[in-house]
Amino acid sequence: MEKLWFITNPDSGTTNRAKCEALEAVFEESGLALAGRTDFPEEKLPTPEDLDGAKVDTVVLFAGDGTINAALSALEKWQGAFLILPGGTMNLLAKGLHSETDPQKILRAAHISDRRVALPYVIAGEHRAFVGLILGPAASWFRAREAVRKGRLGRLRAAVRGAWRKTFGERGIRVAGASGLGDSYQAVFVTPDLKGLEVAAVDARDWGAIVQLGWDWLTGDWVTAHAVSEASTQELRVRGHRPALALFDGEPVTLQPHEKIRAGKSLETFIATRTDEEVPAS
Repeated sequence: MEKLWFITNPDSGTTNRAKCEALEAVFEESGLALAGRTDFPEEKLPTPEDLDGAKVDTVVLFAGDGTINAALSALEKWQGAFLILPGGTMNLLAKGLHSETDPQKILRAAHISDRRVALPYVIAGEHRAFVGLILGPAASWFRAREAVRKGRLGRLRAAVRGAWRKTFGERGIRVAGASGLGDSYQAVFVTPDLKGLEVAAVDARDWGAIVQLGWDWLTGDWVTAHAVSEASTQELRVRGHRPALALFDGEPVTLQPHEKIRAGKSLETFIATRTDEEVPAS
């Protein structure tokens, strides 16, 4: 790790401009050259050609899951390394790769680490989720979360009403390919591992779980929502004839009917500073 490109979202999660500048100071004191910086989404993400032209060997990502997902998807074929620092609300990828939670300590440890690992992801068409995918009417809670993030409390009430109406007033999502699941659910969580897909489904009759899901969305920790049915599979499809709302690492996407949802694995490009067995083995 010698020449860096710094990608951040100064307005997301626990990130801010002062913290970004502090990290840049650590780059300098560690003898790391900063070839470029991108403040996403105000600025366009670099292309693989941009990085290669600047002779970058490592992209440092200091942002939330949505920004990290966008950058990794845009640079999926780039051959350099990625260092993920905790700059969002949940920071699940960073927690899996590092034993530290302090971005500056992680950066210093990464400077002397030569460990690179692959990460699993959920893929559907051109969309990927490294943390997880949510399907079904309950995914509409993302609008309430965005209202909270942006401080638009006037919109929050309408967003909560709309999410509640969709969650309990619409027929649930139906999926095929996961043995043991029932016919219809209000939320289906799909998380990746190196063996395939883990599926957890919430039924509308368990209204307490749906309320908890909504609260978890508002507080940021959506992956802790209670699930009542679980299964493992290699591939899923959305049943029915209508497009379905899906959240890839928290970002909304419309999936077409019968869209194939499967497991994938990245290149061995992620810098890991923890050495225990919790880090996904390549």
